[in-house]
Amino acid sequence: MPGAEVSLDQVGLIKTMKWYDGFIIGLAGPGFILAGIAGSVITLGPVWASTIWFLSALVGGMSAYIYAEPAAMFPDKSGGLSMFAKEGWRQHFSLAGPIATFGYWFAWSSVLAIYGGIIGTLLLSRFSPSSLEWSTPFLFMDITYPRLIGAVCILACFAFNYFGMRPAVWFSYATGAMMIIPVACLAIIPILKGQLSNIDLVWNTATINGNVEFYGGTPGMTQAIILGIVWFWVIAWSSYFPEAPATFAPEYHNTHHDTRNAVLSTSIMGVVLCLLLPLTVVAVVGMEVIAGDLTYIAYLTTALDDTVGTALGAVFTVFLCAGLLLSMNTATMDGSRALYGMAAEGLTVKWLAKLNKDSVPGRAMAFDMLLNICLLFMMPSLLFTLLAGNIGYVLAHILALSGFLLLRRDRPNWPRPLKLGGFWIAAAWLCLSVNIIGTIFGVLYMQYTGYLIKGDDVTGYRGLAIAIFVGLLVVSVVGFIIGQAQAGKKFSLQDKSEEEPTPHVYELMGQSAPSGD
Repeated sequence: MPGAEVSLDQVGLIKTMKWYDGFIIGLAGPGFILAGIAGSVITLGPVWASTIWFLSALVGGMSAYIYAEPAAMFPDKSGGLSMFAKEGWRQHFSLAGPIATFGYWFAWSSVLAIYGGIIGTLLLSRFSPSSLEWSTPFLFMDITYPRLIGAVCILACFAFNYFGMRPAVWFSYATGAMMIIPVACLAIIPILKGQLSNIDLVWNTATINGNVEFYGGTPGMTQAIILGIVWFWVIAWSSYFPEAPATFAPEYHNTHHDTRNAVLSTSIMGVVLCLLLPLTVVAVVGMEVIAGDLTYIAYLTTALDDTVGTALGAVFTVFLCAGLLLSMNTATMDGSRALYGMAAEGLTVKWLAKLNKDSVPGRAMAFDMLLNICLLFMMPSLLFTLLAGNIGYVLAHILALSGFLLLRRDRPNWPRPLKLGGFWIAAAWLCLSVNIIGTIFGVLYMQYTGYLIKGDDVTGYRGLAIAIFVGLLVVSVVGFIIGQAQAGKKFSLQDKSEEEPTPHVYELMGQSAPSGD
Protein backbone atom coordinates (compact mmCIF):
# COMPACT_ATOMS: atom_id res chain seq x y z
CA MET A 1 0.00 0.00 0.00
CA PRO A 2 1.24 3.59 -0.54
CA GLY A 3 1.73 4.27 3.18
CA ALA A 4 4.27 1.45 3.39
CA GLU A 5 6.77 3.04 1.04
CA VAL A 6 10.03 4.27 2.52
CA SER A 7 9.94 8.03 2.83
CA LEU A 8 11.44 10.86 4.81
CA ASP A 9 9.21 12.32 7.49
CA GLN A 10 9.26 15.87 8.61
CA VAL A 11 12.28 15.62 10.87
CA GLY A 12 14.34 13.52 8.47
CA LEU A 13 14.21 10.11 10.15
CA ILE A 14 13.77 7.35 7.57
CA LYS A 15 10.72 5.05 7.82
CA THR A 16 12.41 1.66 7.55
CA MET A 17 10.95 -0.33 10.49
CA LYS A 18 8.09 -2.79 10.99
CA TRP A 19 6.54 -3.71 14.32
CA TYR A 20 8.71 -6.81 14.70
CA ASP A 21 11.81 -4.61 14.38
CA GLY A 22 10.50 -2.75 17.43
CA PHE A 23 9.96 -6.02 19.26
CA ILE A 24 13.53 -7.09 18.50
CA ILE A 25 14.75 -3.80 19.93
CA GLY A 26 12.58 -4.57 22.97
CA LEU A 27 14.53 -7.80 23.50
CA ALA A 28 16.95 -5.58 25.38
CA GLY A 29 14.46 -5.94 28.24
CA PRO A 30 15.60 -9.33 29.56
CA GLY A 31 19.04 -7.83 30.14
CA PHE A 32 17.47 -5.09 32.26
CA ILE A 33 15.62 -7.71 34.31
CA LEU A 34 18.74 -9.79 34.92
CA ALA A 35 20.57 -6.70 36.22
CA GLY A 36 18.05 -6.16 39.00
CA ILE A 37 17.26 -9.68 40.14
CA ALA A 38 20.07 -10.15 42.66
CA GLY A 39 19.39 -7.07 44.76
CA SER A 40 15.63 -7.65 44.77
CA VAL A 41 15.67 -11.31 45.82
CA ILE A 42 18.32 -10.69 48.50
CA THR A 43 16.25 -7.86 49.99
CA LEU A 44 12.71 -9.17 49.49
CA GLY A 45 13.06 -12.93 49.11
CA PRO A 46 12.13 -14.69 45.85
CA VAL A 47 8.34 -14.78 46.26
CA TRP A 48 7.90 -11.12 47.17
CA ALA A 49 10.50 -10.15 44.55
CA SER A 50 8.65 -12.05 41.82
CA THR A 51 5.34 -10.46 42.85
CA ILE A 52 6.72 -6.93 42.79
CA TRP A 53 8.52 -7.54 39.48
CA PHE A 54 5.24 -8.83 38.01
CA LEU A 55 3.20 -5.85 39.23
CA SER A 56 5.87 -3.40 38.07
CA ALA A 57 5.88 -5.04 34.63
CA LEU A 58 2.09 -4.67 34.45
CA VAL A 59 2.36 -0.95 35.18
CA GLY A 60 5.19 -0.60 32.66
CA GLY A 61 3.26 -2.51 30.01
CA MET A 62 0.07 -0.50 30.51
CA SER A 63 2.03 2.76 30.42
CA ALA A 64 3.76 1.71 27.20
CA TYR A 65 0.44 0.89 25.53
CA ILE A 66 -0.96 4.25 26.63
CA TYR A 67 1.99 5.96 24.92
CA ALA A 68 0.92 4.43 21.59
CA GLU A 69 -1.88 7.02 21.39
CA PRO A 70 0.28 10.18 21.57
CA ALA A 71 2.89 8.45 19.39
CA ALA A 72 0.26 8.23 16.64
CA MET A 73 -0.90 11.80 17.34
CA PHE A 74 2.59 13.15 16.65
CA PRO A 75 4.03 10.74 14.07
CA ASP A 76 6.62 13.25 12.91
CA LYS A 77 8.15 13.94 16.32
CA SER A 78 11.09 11.98 17.67
CA GLY A 79 11.79 11.50 21.37
CA GLY A 80 9.28 8.98 22.69
CA LEU A 81 7.64 9.52 26.06
CA SER A 82 9.62 12.68 26.78
CA MET A 83 8.07 14.26 23.69
CA PHE A 84 4.59 13.25 24.89
CA ALA A 85 5.37 14.98 28.19
CA LYS A 86 6.44 18.09 26.31
CA GLU A 87 3.30 18.22 24.16
CA GLY A 88 0.94 17.60 27.07
CA TRP A 89 2.52 20.12 29.42
CA ARG A 90 3.60 22.86 27.00
CA GLN A 91 0.62 25.17 27.71
CA HIS A 92 1.01 24.75 31.47
CA PHE A 93 4.72 24.28 32.28
CA SER A 94 7.17 24.48 29.41
CA LEU A 95 10.07 23.05 31.45
CA ALA A 96 8.29 19.69 31.74
CA GLY A 97 9.54 18.73 28.28
CA PRO A 98 13.25 19.31 28.83
CA ILE A 99 13.13 17.89 32.38
CA ALA A 100 11.44 14.70 31.13
CA THR A 101 13.84 14.42 28.22
CA PHE A 102 17.03 14.75 30.23
CA GLY A 103 15.75 12.39 32.91
CA TYR A 104 14.70 9.86 30.29
CA TRP A 105 17.87 10.30 28.25
CA PHE A 106 20.24 9.88 31.20
CA ALA A 107 18.52 6.67 32.34
CA TRP A 108 18.66 5.15 28.86
CA SER A 109 22.10 6.50 28.05
CA SER A 110 23.66 5.17 31.26
CA VAL A 111 22.68 1.66 30.15
CA LEU A 112 25.84 1.78 28.04
CA ALA A 113 28.06 2.20 31.08
CA ILE A 114 26.12 -0.26 33.23
CA TYR A 115 25.92 -3.09 30.73
CA GLY A 116 29.39 -2.53 29.37
CA GLY A 117 30.69 -3.18 32.87
CA ILE A 118 28.36 -6.15 33.34
CA ILE A 119 29.56 -7.76 30.11
CA GLY A 120 33.15 -7.42 31.30
CA THR A 121 32.26 -8.91 34.69
CA LEU A 122 30.40 -11.89 33.20
CA LEU A 123 33.12 -12.76 30.71
CA LEU A 124 35.93 -12.52 33.23
CA SER A 125 34.06 -14.33 36.01
CA ARG A 126 33.42 -17.24 33.62
CA PHE A 127 36.74 -17.41 31.79
CA SER A 128 39.31 -15.54 33.93
CA PRO A 129 38.06 -14.97 37.51
CA SER A 130 41.43 -13.74 38.81
CA SER A 131 41.28 -10.79 36.40
CA LEU A 132 38.38 -9.34 38.36
CA GLU A 133 40.74 -8.46 41.19
CA TRP A 134 42.95 -6.09 39.18
CA SER A 135 42.26 -2.39 39.74
CA THR A 136 44.28 0.78 39.55
CA PRO A 137 43.30 4.40 40.20
CA PHE A 138 44.01 7.01 37.55
CA LEU A 139 43.05 10.65 38.07
CA PHE A 140 39.33 10.51 39.01
CA MET A 141 38.85 7.05 37.54
CA ASP A 142 38.96 3.45 38.66
CA ILE A 143 40.54 1.34 35.90
CA THR A 144 39.57 -2.34 35.95
CA TYR A 145 39.45 -5.06 33.31
CA PRO A 146 35.62 -5.24 33.32
CA ARG A 147 35.44 -1.48 32.73
CA LEU A 148 38.00 -1.65 29.92
CA ILE A 149 35.92 -4.35 28.22
CA GLY A 150 32.87 -2.14 28.78
CA ALA A 151 34.56 0.77 27.02
CA VAL A 152 35.19 -1.43 23.97
CA CYS A 153 31.49 -2.41 23.97
CA ILE A 154 30.41 1.25 24.11
CA LEU A 155 32.59 2.06 21.11
CA ALA A 156 31.22 -0.94 19.21
CA CYS A 157 27.60 0.12 19.76
CA PHE A 158 28.40 3.63 18.63
CA ALA A 159 29.96 2.29 15.42
CA PHE A 160 26.99 0.03 14.60
CA ASN A 161 24.48 2.84 15.09
CA TYR A 162 26.37 5.70 13.51
CA PHE A 163 26.16 4.25 10.01
CA GLY A 164 22.41 4.01 9.67
CA MET A 165 19.26 2.45 11.06
CA ARG A 166 19.35 -0.85 9.17
CA PRO A 167 22.81 -1.90 10.41
CA ALA A 168 21.63 -1.11 13.95
CA VAL A 169 18.45 -3.16 13.50
CA TRP A 170 20.29 -6.13 11.98
CA PHE A 171 22.75 -5.96 14.86
CA SER A 172 19.70 -6.10 17.14
CA TYR A 173 18.39 -9.19 15.35
CA ALA A 174 21.70 -11.03 15.75
CA THR A 175 22.21 -10.16 19.41
CA GLY A 176 18.49 -10.54 20.22
CA ALA A 177 18.56 -14.13 18.98
CA MET A 178 21.55 -14.80 21.22
CA MET A 179 19.89 -13.15 24.21
CA ILE A 180 16.61 -15.06 24.06
CA ILE A 181 18.25 -18.52 24.14
CA PRO A 182 19.97 -18.34 27.57
CA VAL A 183 17.13 -16.25 29.04
CA ALA A 184 14.51 -18.76 27.88
CA CYS A 185 16.60 -21.57 29.37
CA LEU A 186 16.84 -19.79 32.71
CA ALA A 187 13.09 -19.10 32.72
CA ILE A 188 11.76 -22.46 31.51
CA ILE A 189 14.18 -25.34 32.21
CA PRO A 190 14.07 -25.01 36.03
CA ILE A 191 10.27 -25.28 35.86
CA LEU A 192 10.44 -28.39 33.65
CA LYS A 193 12.95 -29.94 36.04
CA GLY A 194 10.69 -29.25 39.01
CA GLN A 195 13.33 -27.06 40.66
CA LEU A 196 10.80 -24.53 41.92
CA SER A 197 10.35 -26.95 44.80
CA ASN A 198 13.78 -25.71 45.97
CA ILE A 199 12.13 -22.43 46.96
CA ASP A 200 9.99 -21.97 50.04
CA LEU A 201 6.98 -20.53 48.19
CA VAL A 202 5.49 -18.64 51.11
CA TRP A 203 4.94 -14.94 51.79
CA ASN A 204 7.75 -14.75 54.32
CA THR A 205 8.33 -11.28 55.75
CA ALA A 206 11.30 -12.27 57.93
CA THR A 207 13.78 -11.42 55.16
CA ILE A 208 12.12 -8.06 54.57
CA ASN A 209 12.11 -7.10 58.26
CA GLY A 210 15.73 -8.19 58.63
CA ASN A 211 16.76 -5.91 55.76
CA VAL A 212 14.68 -3.02 57.09
CA GLU A 213 16.70 -3.24 60.30
CA PHE A 214 19.99 -3.58 58.38
CA TYR A 215 19.29 -0.35 56.50
CA GLY A 216 18.46 1.56 59.68
CA GLY A 217 14.67 1.20 59.81
CA THR A 218 12.38 -0.18 62.50
CA PRO A 219 11.06 -3.66 61.63
CA GLY A 220 7.29 -3.73 61.24
CA MET A 221 4.47 -3.64 58.72
CA THR A 222 4.84 0.05 57.82
CA GLN A 223 8.55 -0.11 57.02
CA ALA A 224 8.10 -3.45 55.23
CA ILE A 225 5.52 -1.83 52.95
CA ILE A 226 7.84 1.12 52.34
CA LEU A 227 10.68 -1.23 51.44
CA GLY A 228 8.38 -2.95 48.92
CA ILE A 229 7.40 0.42 47.43
CA VAL A 230 11.05 1.43 47.11
CA TRP A 231 11.84 -1.76 45.23
CA PHE A 232 8.79 -1.34 43.00
CA TRP A 233 10.18 2.10 42.17
CA VAL A 234 13.76 1.07 41.48
CA ILE A 235 12.65 -1.99 39.48
CA ALA A 236 10.92 0.44 37.09
CA TRP A 237 14.32 1.08 35.50
CA SER A 238 14.32 -2.57 34.45
CA SER A 239 10.64 -3.45 33.98
CA TYR A 240 9.31 -0.38 32.12
CA PHE A 241 11.32 -1.19 28.99
CA PRO A 242 8.24 -1.85 26.74
CA GLU A 243 8.01 1.91 26.19
CA ALA A 244 11.20 1.78 24.09
CA PRO A 245 9.47 0.73 20.81
CA ALA A 246 7.26 3.85 21.01
CA THR A 247 10.38 6.02 20.74
CA PHE A 248 10.81 4.85 17.15
CA ALA A 249 7.26 5.79 16.07
CA PRO A 250 8.47 8.17 13.32
CA GLU A 251 10.58 5.36 11.83
CA TYR A 252 7.87 2.70 11.47
CA HIS A 253 6.28 2.16 8.06
CA ASN A 254 2.85 2.44 9.67
CA THR A 255 3.15 4.63 12.74
CA HIS A 256 -0.28 3.62 14.03
CA HIS A 257 -0.30 -0.17 13.78
CA ASP A 258 3.43 -0.86 14.03
CA THR A 259 3.86 1.21 17.20
CA ARG A 260 0.93 -0.47 18.94
CA ASN A 261 1.93 -4.01 17.97
CA ALA A 262 5.58 -3.49 18.91
CA VAL A 263 4.63 -2.12 22.34
CA LEU A 264 2.02 -4.83 22.99
CA SER A 265 4.30 -7.74 22.09
CA THR A 266 7.16 -6.32 24.13
CA SER A 267 4.87 -5.78 27.13
CA ILE A 268 3.65 -9.39 27.12
CA MET A 269 7.23 -10.65 27.05
CA GLY A 270 8.14 -8.35 29.92
CA VAL A 271 5.28 -9.47 32.18
CA VAL A 272 6.09 -13.17 31.68
CA LEU A 273 9.84 -12.81 32.28
CA CYS A 274 9.42 -10.51 35.29
CA LEU A 275 7.18 -13.11 36.91
CA LEU A 276 9.41 -16.13 36.21
CA LEU A 277 13.07 -15.10 36.35
CA PRO A 278 13.25 -14.00 40.03
CA LEU A 279 11.91 -17.46 40.96
CA THR A 280 13.73 -19.71 38.49
CA VAL A 281 17.17 -18.16 38.96
CA VAL A 282 16.93 -18.59 42.74
CA ALA A 283 15.62 -22.14 42.25
CA VAL A 284 18.76 -23.04 40.28
CA VAL A 285 21.58 -21.52 42.37
CA GLY A 286 20.01 -20.79 45.76
CA MET A 287 19.98 -17.62 47.83
CA GLU A 288 23.44 -18.27 49.32
CA VAL A 289 25.19 -18.07 45.94
CA ILE A 290 23.40 -14.86 44.98
CA ALA A 291 23.97 -13.22 48.37
CA GLY A 292 27.65 -14.13 48.24
CA ASP A 293 28.18 -12.45 44.85
CA LEU A 294 29.41 -8.93 45.54
CA THR A 295 29.17 -8.06 41.82
CA TYR A 296 25.39 -8.83 41.81
CA ILE A 297 25.77 -10.36 38.33
CA ALA A 298 28.57 -12.97 38.15
CA TYR A 299 26.31 -15.59 39.77
CA LEU A 300 24.50 -15.84 36.40
CA THR A 301 27.42 -17.83 34.98
CA THR A 302 26.87 -20.40 37.75
CA ALA A 303 23.12 -20.39 37.01
CA LEU A 304 23.76 -21.13 33.34
CA ASP A 305 26.24 -23.92 34.15
CA ASP A 306 23.78 -25.52 36.55
CA THR A 307 20.91 -25.19 34.06
CA VAL A 308 22.45 -26.45 30.80
CA GLY A 309 25.83 -27.89 31.80
CA THR A 310 29.35 -26.48 31.87
CA ALA A 311 30.04 -26.61 28.13
CA LEU A 312 26.76 -25.04 27.03
CA GLY A 313 26.95 -22.71 30.02
CA ALA A 314 30.15 -21.22 28.63
CA VAL A 315 28.55 -20.77 25.21
CA PHE A 316 25.41 -19.27 26.72
CA THR A 317 27.49 -16.86 28.81
CA VAL A 318 28.86 -15.50 25.54
CA PHE A 319 25.32 -15.42 24.12
CA LEU A 320 24.10 -13.55 27.19
CA CYS A 321 26.86 -10.98 26.80
CA ALA A 322 25.88 -10.56 23.15
CA GLY A 323 22.32 -10.00 24.33
CA LEU A 324 23.49 -7.36 26.77
CA LEU A 325 25.14 -5.67 23.80
CA LEU A 326 21.60 -5.49 22.42
CA SER A 327 20.57 -3.61 25.57
CA MET A 328 23.40 -1.20 24.91
CA ASN A 329 22.45 -0.94 21.26
CA THR A 330 18.84 -0.12 22.16
CA ALA A 331 20.06 2.48 24.65
CA THR A 332 22.20 4.13 21.98
CA MET A 333 19.25 4.25 19.57
CA ASP A 334 16.70 5.36 22.17
CA GLY A 335 18.73 7.92 24.11
CA SER A 336 20.15 9.61 21.02
CA ARG A 337 16.68 10.04 19.51
CA ALA A 338 15.39 11.59 22.72
CA LEU A 339 18.17 14.20 22.58
CA TYR A 340 17.74 14.75 18.85
CA GLY A 341 13.97 15.16 19.12
CA MET A 342 14.41 17.62 21.95
CA ALA A 343 16.91 19.72 20.00
CA ALA A 344 14.76 19.59 16.87
CA GLU A 345 11.88 21.07 18.89
CA GLY A 346 14.07 23.90 20.24
CA LEU A 347 14.14 22.45 23.76
CA THR A 348 17.92 22.28 24.04
CA VAL A 349 21.03 23.37 22.16
CA LYS A 350 20.53 23.30 18.39
CA TRP A 351 23.87 21.54 17.81
CA LEU A 352 22.23 18.21 18.70
CA ALA A 353 19.45 18.64 16.08
CA LYS A 354 21.58 17.22 13.29
CA LEU A 355 21.31 13.97 11.39
CA ASN A 356 24.38 12.53 9.70
CA LYS A 357 24.50 11.41 6.06
CA ASP A 358 22.91 8.08 7.05
CA SER A 359 19.92 9.89 8.60
CA VAL A 360 20.65 9.02 12.23
CA PRO A 361 21.42 11.48 15.09
CA GLY A 362 25.20 11.04 14.99
CA ARG A 363 26.04 14.01 17.21
CA ALA A 364 23.68 12.85 19.96
CA MET A 365 25.21 9.36 19.71
CA ALA A 366 28.73 10.77 20.04
CA PHE A 367 27.66 12.78 23.09
CA ASP A 368 26.16 9.61 24.60
CA MET A 369 29.34 7.67 23.94
CA LEU A 370 31.63 10.18 25.64
CA LEU A 371 29.34 10.59 28.65
CA ASN A 372 29.12 6.85 29.20
CA ILE A 373 32.84 6.29 29.05
CA CYS A 374 33.10 8.87 31.85
CA LEU A 375 30.29 7.18 33.83
CA LEU A 376 31.88 3.76 33.34
CA PHE A 377 35.18 4.75 34.90
CA MET A 378 34.10 7.43 37.40
CA MET A 379 30.89 6.23 39.11
CA PRO A 380 31.34 4.27 42.38
CA SER A 381 29.45 1.22 41.08
CA LEU A 382 27.30 0.12 38.17
CA LEU A 383 24.21 -0.29 40.36
CA PHE A 384 24.68 3.18 41.82
CA THR A 385 24.52 4.52 38.26
CA LEU A 386 21.26 2.61 37.78
CA LEU A 387 19.76 4.14 40.92
CA ALA A 388 20.84 7.68 40.01
CA GLY A 389 19.28 7.34 36.57
CA ASN A 390 16.03 5.89 37.91
CA ILE A 391 15.06 9.14 39.66
CA GLY A 392 14.80 11.02 36.38
CA TYR A 393 13.42 8.02 34.50
CA VAL A 394 10.34 7.56 36.68
CA LEU A 395 9.84 11.35 36.76
CA ALA A 396 9.78 11.27 32.95
CA HIS A 397 7.01 8.66 33.11
CA ILE A 398 5.07 10.83 35.57
CA LEU A 399 5.27 13.79 33.19
CA ALA A 400 4.41 11.64 30.15
CA LEU A 401 1.37 9.97 31.74
CA SER A 402 0.06 13.28 33.05
CA GLY A 403 0.87 14.74 29.62
CA PHE A 404 -1.35 12.10 28.01
CA LEU A 405 -4.20 13.06 30.36
CA LEU A 406 -3.66 16.76 29.64
CA LEU A 407 -3.75 16.12 25.90
CA ARG A 408 -7.13 14.42 26.31
CA ARG A 409 -8.41 17.48 28.18
CA ASP A 410 -6.73 20.30 26.23
CA ARG A 411 -6.88 18.89 22.68
CA PRO A 412 -10.07 16.82 22.55
CA ASN A 413 -10.52 17.43 18.81
CA TRP A 414 -6.93 16.66 17.75
CA PRO A 415 -6.99 13.73 15.30
CA ARG A 416 -6.09 10.47 17.02
CA PRO A 417 -5.33 7.57 14.65
CA LEU A 418 -5.34 5.35 17.76
CA LYS A 419 -7.83 6.54 20.39
CA LEU A 420 -7.86 4.40 23.52
CA GLY A 421 -11.06 3.61 25.39
CA GLY A 422 -12.16 4.75 28.82
CA PHE A 423 -10.38 1.88 30.56
CA TRP A 424 -7.04 3.33 29.49
CA ILE A 425 -7.86 6.74 30.97
CA ALA A 426 -8.38 5.03 34.32
CA ALA A 427 -5.20 3.02 33.74
CA ALA A 428 -3.26 6.22 33.10
CA TRP A 429 -4.45 7.66 36.41
CA LEU A 430 -3.52 4.44 38.18
CA CYS A 431 -0.03 4.29 36.65
CA LEU A 432 0.51 7.99 37.35
CA SER A 433 -0.49 7.60 41.01
CA VAL A 434 1.70 4.53 41.48
CA ASN A 435 4.72 6.32 40.02
CA ILE A 436 4.21 9.43 42.13
CA ILE A 437 3.96 7.39 45.33
CA GLY A 438 6.94 5.27 44.29
CA THR A 439 9.09 8.31 43.59
CA ILE A 440 8.29 9.98 46.92
CA PHE A 441 9.19 6.93 48.98
CA GLY A 442 11.97 5.86 46.61
CA VAL A 443 13.87 9.13 47.03
CA LEU A 444 13.25 9.34 50.79
CA TYR A 445 14.24 5.72 51.46
CA MET A 446 16.57 4.93 48.57
CA GLN A 447 19.06 3.33 50.99
CA TYR A 448 16.65 0.35 51.11
CA THR A 449 17.97 -0.67 47.68
CA GLY A 450 21.46 -1.33 49.03
CA TYR A 451 22.91 0.58 46.06
CA LEU A 452 24.18 3.51 48.17
CA ILE A 453 26.52 1.60 50.50
CA LYS A 454 29.89 3.24 51.02
CA GLY A 455 32.01 1.29 53.48
CA ASP A 456 29.83 0.78 56.55
CA ASP A 457 27.47 3.63 55.69
CA VAL A 458 24.26 2.39 53.99
CA THR A 459 23.45 5.96 52.86
CA GLY A 460 27.00 6.84 51.82
CA TYR A 461 26.27 7.79 48.21
CA ARG A 462 22.85 9.38 48.75
CA GLY A 463 24.22 12.89 48.34
CA LEU A 464 25.94 12.00 45.07
CA ALA A 465 22.75 10.42 43.66
CA ILE A 466 20.71 13.53 44.52
CA ALA A 467 23.45 15.79 43.14
CA ILE A 468 23.38 13.96 39.80
CA PHE A 469 19.61 14.40 39.57
CA VAL A 470 19.81 18.09 40.48
CA GLY A 471 22.60 18.51 37.94
CA LEU A 472 20.34 17.03 35.26
CA LEU A 473 17.60 19.49 36.21
CA VAL A 474 20.01 22.41 35.89
CA VAL A 475 21.36 21.19 32.55
CA SER A 476 17.82 20.68 31.21
CA VAL A 477 16.74 24.21 32.17
CA VAL A 478 19.90 25.89 30.86
CA GLY A 479 19.71 23.87 27.64
CA PHE A 480 16.05 24.86 27.23
CA ILE A 481 16.84 28.56 27.63
CA ILE A 482 19.66 28.30 25.06
CA GLY A 483 17.54 26.25 22.66
CA GLN A 484 14.67 28.74 22.83
CA ALA A 485 17.05 31.62 22.14
CA GLN A 486 18.53 29.79 19.14
CA ALA A 487 15.00 29.20 17.85
CA GLY A 488 14.24 32.92 18.15
CA LYS A 489 11.82 32.51 21.05
CA LYS A 490 11.68 34.23 24.42
CA PHE A 491 11.91 32.07 27.51
CA SER A 492 8.50 31.47 29.04
CA LEU A 493 7.13 28.97 31.52
CA GLN A 494 4.07 28.56 29.30
CA ASP A 495 4.07 27.86 25.57
CA LYS A 496 0.80 29.18 24.18
CA SER A 497 1.82 28.80 20.53
CA GLU A 498 -0.73 27.12 18.29
CA GLU A 499 0.30 24.01 16.40
CA GLU A 500 -1.79 22.20 13.83
CA PRO A 501 -1.76 18.45 13.22
CA THR A 502 0.54 17.42 10.38
CA PRO A 503 -0.83 15.89 7.17
CA HIS A 504 0.75 12.61 8.26
CA VAL A 505 -1.80 12.30 11.10
CA TYR A 506 -4.72 12.58 8.70
CA GLU A 507 -3.03 10.14 6.34
CA LEU A 508 -2.89 7.57 9.15
CA MET A 509 -6.64 8.08 9.66
CA GLY A 510 -7.36 7.64 5.96
CA GLN A 511 -8.47 11.29 5.66
CA SER A 512 -7.35 14.35 3.76
CA ALA A 513 -5.83 17.22 5.69
CA PRO A 514 -8.09 20.30 6.04
CA SER A 515 -7.50 22.88 3.32
CA GLY A 516 -7.08 25.70 5.85
CA ASP A 517 -9.62 27.96 4.16
